[in-house]
Amino acid sequence: MPGYYVFPGGTVGNEDKDPALWKGQVDEKEDVTHGVSAIRETFEEAGVFLAFRNEQTLGDLERICDGRIANGLPKGWLRELVISEGWILAFSRLKRWTHWITPALMPRRFDTRFFLVFMSQDQECIPDKKETTHGIWVSPKNGLAGNLRGEIPLSPPTVVTLHELLSYSGLQDLKKEVESRPWGEPLCPRLIPLPQGAIILEPWDPMIDQEIEIDSKGLGNAILPVGKPFSRLWHHEGLWRPVGNSPQFS
Repeated sequence: MPGYYVFPGGTVGNEDKDPALWKGQVDEKEDVTHGVSAIRETFEEAGVFLAFRNEQTLGDLERICDGRIANGLPKGWLRELVISEGWILAFSRLKRWTHWITPALMPRRFDTRFFLVFMSQDQECIPDKKETTHGIWVSPKNGLAGNLRGEIPLSPPTVVTLHELLSYSGLQDLKKEVESRPWGEPLCPRLIPLPQGAIILEPWDPMIDQEIEIDSKGLGNAILPVGKPFSRLWHHEGLWRPVGNSPQFS
């Protein structure tokens, strides 16, 4: 989503879909396609390489990361690298979070898996200046507050994910959650166009499958503060912000 802060990610490539191609190159066998895609895109967009090899040195990572910025990444770079140098993709570091499917009325639709990864201390996130032009580290609370102010515009699933993360007291609490977290059912929001902007109803909204009419005049007064539970996002002047179940909905 151009112009928004989102998590690293992208489209599943053809090579990502071939489990036989990656046999012996991953440390866990589950969900090879999405795992390969997540690791490839995380490096391409954020410069974080979720992989390891025997007798690995700090210089190995520095060489790969420096080459990404200086020379770019050719097609098939991940396959070539793991096979020629014996890297193992660290699927064990990818923790399931949520499975989203874009609303039906969106111009482009995506079936997307969100993983959670705990950052290594020996690596640094660096945007590639092509697909991603800027990157920030931000707490869920500050990210959501920045979105409300229009300083950190977030995509709808990013707003929801950061709100979910608010409920965890710290990293240990979060690590315990993701160790056995299943994908669960795909989250399928509903998009309702407005004369100016739109409303997204999240799957847990009480009117997700019902007829609904929206008077957008009062939505500016229905914007919710950070931390307040919500099931609706209002798109207005380029921002997606949570709104309450106000009288404007019927």
